[in-house]
Amino acid sequence: MDLPDAEAPTDVELDRAGGLTLHWPDGTVSHFGLEELRRNCPCAECRGLRERGLVVGPHPRSLLPLTAVDAELVGGWGLSIKWNDGHSTGIYAWSILRAWQDPAPASEE
Repeated sequence: MDLPDAEAPTDVELDRAGGLTLHWPDGTVSHFGLEELRRNCPCAECRGLRERGLVVGPHPRSLLPLTAVDAELVGGWGLSIKWNDGHSTGIYAWSILRAWQDPAPASEE
């Protein structure tokens, strides 16, 4: 998939139990749930699992809720998330997240 370049967000908020919120330079705010991010991990291993029709991430009946253990910026172009299921190889490029966005109106401050 050929994605356009995207500017880095101006603010990145990770709620380890709730989701990822990105504030973009144009005022758009995007929110991604943890399950959405984990199931759509862009790493080669997860892409391969999806191509074979397999579920990515923790088993849907897992007793442990999915959480983000840690996250770090990858240069100026993305974010890497370490999950409580032990997975940590996916890099969520800003361009991918911008293409996936489910925009919500920017709040007035």
